[in-house]
Amino acid sequence: MLTFSHLILGLFQALLLFAAAPLVSGLSRMVRAKLHTRHGPGLLQDYRDIAKLLTRQDLTPPDSGFAFRAMPAVMLTTVLVIAMGIPMLTRFTPVAPIGDLITVIYLFALARFFFSLSGIDSGSSFSGIGGSRELTMGVLVEPVMLLSLFVAALLAGSTNLGAIGSAIADGHVRSVTATIVAALSFAYAIYIELGKLPYDMAEAEQELQEGPLTEYSGPSLALIKWAMALKQTVVVAWFIGVFLPFGSAPEMTFFGLLFGLVAFALKLVLIFAAVGVVENSVARVRFRLTPQHSWVGVGAASLAFVFYLVGL
Repeated sequence: MLTFSHLILGLFQALLLFAAAPLVSGLSRMVRAKLHTRHGPGLLQDYRDIAKLLTRQDLTPPDSGFAFRAMPAVMLTTVLVIAMGIPMLTRFTPVAPIGDLITVIYLFALARFFFSLSGIDSGSSFSGIGGSRELTMGVLVEPVMLLSLFVAALLAGSTNLGAIGSAIADGHVRSVTATIVAALSFAYAIYIELGKLPYDMAEAEQELQEGPLTEYSGPSLALIKWAMALKQTVVVAWFIGVFLPFGSAPEMTFFGLLFGLVAFALKLVLIFAAVGVVENSVARVRFRLTPQHSWVGVGAASLAFVFYLVGL
């Protein structure tokens, strides 16, 4: 049952992730620079970049349409709505209608659809190629996410993200092996979704995530940069809430929420630090090789389903 306090909690964690997203992105860039033994940008560089873009002129290509103009607002709003339903500080979903597994997947698909469509709608052939590649990446990654999460939902007996996380935290799952394998396959899909090497390099305009953005400028580009950083933070929070709920508050109390916030921040930093280490340990691969690698995630998620069926 949705109460006013739960709605406030959902708004609080959405705004918290919104404010911290550039900081998390800056942390990822700083880890990469340190591993390259170079100075690199500061921790707050993304805030400075966004502030600078907000003061610039917003130019629109003459051939662009509604999807191109609406995408920054649609993407940012969609990810904020998802952030309200993720069990981030607590083991239950603050806004239960949003915290359903199927709802979250469709909302992520909506954000990806508008992001890709904006590149095609810009009138630029280069942006259109970037949009097409982003859709292809979605086709490769989303089945892994779906299958691994549905295995977790079958183990918990519910599609509610909070119920899945609570079942895993309390040990009320039928198959521990299936849970671990599903978590690993979902983590693999999340890594690709973050736009990291060897599959992507999110800061390069010629790569997948930045390809559809070549025609954006000014405040629109600032909103997209912020939305992309927020999306990366939210997908990791999604993984934490479902498969690493340990330390989250079982009930909505002040000290419970405070401890849950500290635990979530520590897990978030550790995961992004680990992602930075992995990213700097691999080389870029050709885009056409990505389908071959994505079958690893599909195979792991299918194996988790087999373990669920046999009860291992």
